[in-house]
Amino acid sequence: MERPRIRRACLLWAALALPALTADRLGLNEPRAVWQQVAGLVVLTAAVAVARRCPLVAFGLTAVLSLAAAPALFTVSYGPALGVFALLLGLRAERVRPAAVVFAGVGCLGTARIALLGVDPAPEWVVLTGTLLFGCVFPWLGGRYWRQSRQLAEAGWTRAARLEGEQRIAEERARLRERARIAQDMHDSLGHELSLIALRAGALQVAPDLPDHHRTAAADLRAAAADATDRLHRIIGVLREEEDEPLSLTPPGETVEQLVARAAESGLPVRWETVHSPPEPGGVAERVLYRVVREALTNAARHAPGAEVTVAAAKEREADGTTVTVTSGRGSSVGGVMAEGVMADGVMADGVMVAEGAPVTPTRSGGTGLQSLRAAVTAVDGDFEAGPYGDGFRVRAYVPEQAVATTVRPTPTPTPSPAPYAAPFTQARRRIALALVGAVGAGVVLVGGGFAWYAYTETHSVLPPAAYAELQLGTSVRDLAHVLPDRTVRDAPVERAPVPPPKDSDCRYYRASGELLVSVDHFRLCFDDEERLVAKDVIPRAGLSQRPSADEEFAR
Repeated sequence: MERPRIRRACLLWAALALPALTADRLGLNEPRAVWQQVAGLVVLTAAVAVARRCPLVAFGLTAVLSLAAAPALFTVSYGPALGVFALLLGLRAERVRPAAVVFAGVGCLGTARIALLGVDPAPEWVVLTGTLLFGCVFPWLGGRYWRQSRQLAEAGWTRAARLEGEQRIAEERARLRERARIAQDMHDSLGHELSLIALRAGALQVAPDLPDHHRTAAADLRAAAADATDRLHRIIGVLREEEDEPLSLTPPGETVEQLVARAAESGLPVRWETVHSPPEPGGVAERVLYRVVREALTNAARHAPGAEVTVAAAKEREADGTTVTVTSGRGSSVGGVMAEGVMADGVMADGVMVAEGAPVTPTRSGGTGLQSLRAAVTAVDGDFEAGPYGDGFRVRAYVPEQAVATTVRPTPTPTPSPAPYAAPFTQARRRIALALVGAVGAGVVLVGGGFAWYAYTETHSVLPPAAYAELQLGTSVRDLAHVLPDRTVRDAPVERAPVPPPKDSDCRYYRASGELLVSVDHFRLCFDDEERLVAKDVIPRAGLSQRPSADEEFAR
């Protein structure tokens, strides 16, 4: 045991032993023998020693000590210790049932002692019940409430630390996703430009008036552009999360029609057909359609070079939106793989003219371009279709005119409500509070009733000192009926009587004063078999060693 713990235990023992040592001398208890006081201190020492590891045992020892001192359980000497150990029991013991069993056992043992040894069972049982409620159950519930409050505070700090960690993780994920979005924008724009460069290099490679060394340089340039596009795609694929494609709605800086014209100037066989003017430039719908057309043209240039491409924009009057269709001709395979090979006479199967014997570098795609387009279109409540069409491939996208920008990103992990974590503690505290209120109510009723009964019995058993002084020996009970009170004292301090009562006499005890909660003088009247007064004595109150005379009583 550490020194601070020993110091606290010593202070606790001193605080609990002080009432046990001073209550008798102050007249708050009936005087006890020295060995009884020493035995009580030993029991308190044992209870303090085991209070931390076995709080139930400590409370049980104190309860047995209190019952041994008074069948009604309440004593000034050990009452504070009983309440303190009940508080520690609620604070340190997790289980409720053992404490409830001990409380019930103490109540049953006290009831048995009152029934066997009590002089006035009814008020003593009321005092026992009130002491058990206010001196045991009430502090125990207070300890449990304190325990729940500490656990709730600890859980709150733990939860705060966890939420702080989750917030840091969410911020880090947000930064990574923003980087992925920027990378996606770079992939779409640079990939398109690299595809056009490769297309122009391919056209230069098949020029009839180009020298062989220039033709080889153009082929190397086309292959380098294709490789750069593939590497860019693989790098972006590492940054991209498959389950949630970031949506790029960065303003393009040019219209869809200008994009198609620039692709045609680069050598891509593309035609622009429009039935209705495209959406308003700079709007969300125009940006989404721009991305669809750019991705479709990029795929056509990479995977089906030489195939005719048609871009058509039409106004959907019924749906109030715009539909863009990108259709590639025979031999195209948007998003697919073009096998490596060499054709005779320098003509590929898809119609692209290359030098005889020139290798064709295959272009590969991870298949995420169409997924990204689908995510972009559906994010603004549009429709997207992509698949084979005739001998070629078609990409079709419809975007509402009043499309609203929506970023397809995972929403940050919502902060969980504190209710699921705090609910068990809150419910436990509510139950404890209700139990406290119930215990207080029951205790008030019982203690109030017990005190009222105590006040009634004590005030109706008072024999005035003047009437006591006028009593004459030999007077019959019948003649004294008008002088004697209605009730007698049932728990008179017979141990303080100056002399023993006469043999074979029937003694009755009365209070000399109606003061409550203090020690007062008592009168003892003893009658013989013929119900005649044979002796009368004064039993002094606690702290007086001599019995006052009848004249002194009368004068007082």
